[in-house]
Amino acid sequence: MRHCINCCIHLLPNDLHRQCFRCRGHSHNNQKCPVCKGENRIPLYADSKQMKLLAVLEVRTDHSESWNGFFCLKKGKLCSLIFGLIIMTLVMASYVLTGAKHGLLLIPSPFHYGAFTSNPSLMDNESLSDMKDHYQPSKINISYIKDYPSIKLIIDTITSKIEFITRQRPGLELLRKQEPHMFSVIPNKFLPNSKNPCWYEEYRGNTTTDPYTTNSYALYSKRFRTIFDYLRKVFWNHLYHYKDKHYRLRCLPHFYIIGQPKCGTTDLYDRLRLHPDVRFSAIKEPHWWTRKRFGIIRLRDGFHDRYPVEDYLDLFDLAAHQIQGVLQSEAAKEHSEMNNIIIGEASASTMWDNNAWIFFYDNSSEGEPPFLIQDFIHAFQPNAKLIIMLRDPVERLYSDYLYFASANKSAEDFHEKVAESLQLFENCMLDYSLRACVYNNTLNNAMPVRLQVGLYVVYLLDWLTVFDKDQILVLRLEDHASNVKYTMHMVFQFLDLGPLSEKQEALITKSPASNTRRPEDRSLGPMLPTTKAILRDFYRPFNTKLAQVLFDDAFLWKRT
Repeated sequence: MRHCINCCIHLLPNDLHRQCFRCRGHSHNNQKCPVCKGENRIPLYADSKQMKLLAVLEVRTDHSESWNGFFCLKKGKLCSLIFGLIIMTLVMASYVLTGAKHGLLLIPSPFHYGAFTSNPSLMDNESLSDMKDHYQPSKINISYIKDYPSIKLIIDTITSKIEFITRQRPGLELLRKQEPHMFSVIPNKFLPNSKNPCWYEEYRGNTTTDPYTTNSYALYSKRFRTIFDYLRKVFWNHLYHYKDKHYRLRCLPHFYIIGQPKCGTTDLYDRLRLHPDVRFSAIKEPHWWTRKRFGIIRLRDGFHDRYPVEDYLDLFDLAAHQIQGVLQSEAAKEHSEMNNIIIGEASASTMWDNNAWIFFYDNSSEGEPPFLIQDFIHAFQPNAKLIIMLRDPVERLYSDYLYFASANKSAEDFHEKVAESLQLFENCMLDYSLRACVYNNTLNNAMPVRLQVGLYVVYLLDWLTVFDKDQILVLRLEDHASNVKYTMHMVFQFLDLGPLSEKQEALITKSPASNTRRPEDRSLGPMLPTTKAILRDFYRPFNTKLAQVLFDDAFLWKRT
């Protein structure tokens, strides 16, 4: 395009006039120029690219010239401009008044991907009228409803990339090579007269030696020092003396509650520990398999010294003392009675958190971890039993957000974080496999909410590559909440626990629920209906696969 700009920019160099179309050259004459038409204009040349008016130049003018330019507008154009402004003002006033009449808050969403268009009909099984049934009109934010179609495109892209590919299980020799110290401490056989996996280990210290002086759990957490102070006092009373040597009983858990967070694992733990034959680690959630053995104390603090396996085993010493008392009782010696006490461990990160692998295992295959937690647990305990408590992943994510978010919590903020996390997950899926994205430390740390934790079937399928299906009990929080007695009976049967008296059973099943939502979080209300619709779409293919694997349509969570 070629432009001639009036003499209001006469301070520009005169040679700029030569760039005028049809006016170039030394013979240029203002009077003959078909563009300037005899007027004192200074032409400005621009290339063929589209040029924004405000991006051309800062023009210096005096006030008289500026006002002259303004009053030179034709009366018709000026009237049209004024008329347009009046119409626009009336339309906006009508729009705002209509919104106020219906109690709708017209605030634009601060987080959008592209140009969102409002199309509530695209929402699966949830129209705008359905949303009004769940929310008071004053709670609905129109801008968030507009988010749905655009975010639905992101979800469709993710869904098109989903492939549930069976992973290759690493061999035992590779595992030994990766963790030689662990294999040197834990034997491959346990005591035959104990239901729980235990063994005797020679203790080479003396009476003045503190067996827990270097335990990392005791060093880094003041909460557990009381427990270790007690263990120090009773330690020597529980040593087994044989042929001038001292032996201590070491134990691993018989069963693991492996997941998931915000799915009722604390309540299950609190009820199970009331059973007379069940003991737990001295710390509820050691997170040793997933974090502490890699030196992760708190996720936000980075890496510290790695916790050795001996520190983990120390957590079971209280239970080991009780098991040892049963094994060494006169009745057990005479009749070779079996010890029926079992130990459990309940870290809700065990099922899913393999984020540290990238820093320690360098022989990755296309971004996927070569070793997972379950590979090592199975190598030591091929007969271990695993309990998984699951919850509608949509509700789990919102509960997770309310629990871990520290400030500015709201349904709108949750919506924005979900949208951002979905886009990050989509970007990963465009280049990597589903498993690589699920176990991607960088991605998981970048997502504002933990979408990946709700992809239950991805983790379950990986656990099923090393453990048999009958070694894993999968429960739903919704069933547990509606019928505690039934789910606890399922757990007792799964763990082969003995019968209880009516009083013992009542104590376990009728106690109040643990770790419920905090009052201040309840006041925030539910998530936005649009957010729920988005998350339902995202988790649907994963829930469908989960229901197929478990042969139970309840895991579709259609009615929750």
